[in-house]
Amino acid sequence: MSSINKWLIVCSIISLFLLGCSWAYYQKILHTPVVSSPIFLEIYKGDGFDKITAKLLSSGINVRPIWFKLAAHQNKVHTKLQAGEYELPTGATPLDILTIFSEGRAKKYAVTFPEGWSLKEILKQLAVTPNITQTLKDKSPEHIASLLGIIEKNPEGWLFPDTYYFERNTQDIAILKIAHKKMQVVLQQEWQKKSADVPYKTPYEALTMASIVEKETGVKSERPMIAGVFVNRLKKGMLLQTDPTVIYGMGDAYKGNIRVNDLHTRTAYNTYVISGLPPTPIAMPGQDAIHAALNPSKGDNLYFVAKGDGSHQFSVSLSDHNHAVNIFQKKLHVR
Repeated sequence: MSSINKWLIVCSIISLFLLGCSWAYYQKILHTPVVSSPIFLEIYKGDGFDKITAKLLSSGINVRPIWFKLAAHQNKVHTKLQAGEYELPTGATPLDILTIFSEGRAKKYAVTFPEGWSLKEILKQLAVTPNITQTLKDKSPEHIASLLGIIEKNPEGWLFPDTYYFERNTQDIAILKIAHKKMQVVLQQEWQKKSADVPYKTPYEALTMASIVEKETGVKSERPMIAGVFVNRLKKGMLLQTDPTVIYGMGDAYKGNIRVNDLHTRTAYNTYVISGLPPTPIAMPGQDAIHAALNPSKGDNLYFVAKGDGSHQFSVSLSDHNHAVNIFQKKLHVR
């Protein structure tokens, strides 16, 4: 073997050794924790890889720019880092950071719409919830309905009550679109399971009834019975005579009490005056109320009165109902 060949072999061995050392060092860097305490960092749309790296460095996270970029290219994520607000946990490594950014694991916030809330209450909640971009201020219900693709001019009832999670700077209308989509899905699912003899021509009528049931009782077990009373009244052509519709029709004029005059004042929602269902839902019903409206209890009950403990006394005849009123709520007007 010539001296030249020996030299080439030695150089090759040294090169392989140095390459192996570099690779080991590279792997060590990628898997060494660089976050000593939780760090919040926001990536904006248009931020390139170098700018994101600079933000990490300025936050005290030493990701070793050259090796960090090499790892991003090696894992094919250098162009896939997503915008959002991120919380980098204690102990995160450069590889963890790349994974968090490329998978879009942005920090989530939450807003809750309780069952029975009205559109007005939901909009008020969105307006005071931090980290939401406000676009609906002073927008009319009709305009909001058009944005949501709702054919009715009033989107009341069309938003499913639930907790919704969102990223920082999400628009309020985007959250409403998710809530509307969920209500459509739930209503359609429940419509497919409805009783054969319910008197609704459309799912929207069932949604309207469900909103009344939702406002009449918070007792889950009573909802089918409440729905049964109203369905029986509809079938007999009786007035529904339900207070929540009167209150909804009064709008801002309602101050906590329904007066006798209010019961006789005609509004589109006063079911002591108008026949049948009101023109729209009066609140956002939950799935239990929707199910109850579409699967009401059987029986002949036509009346109910609050017993003072959250539950109700149900009656078939007016005389029995009046007796129940005398027992439980002498001052309560007859429904």
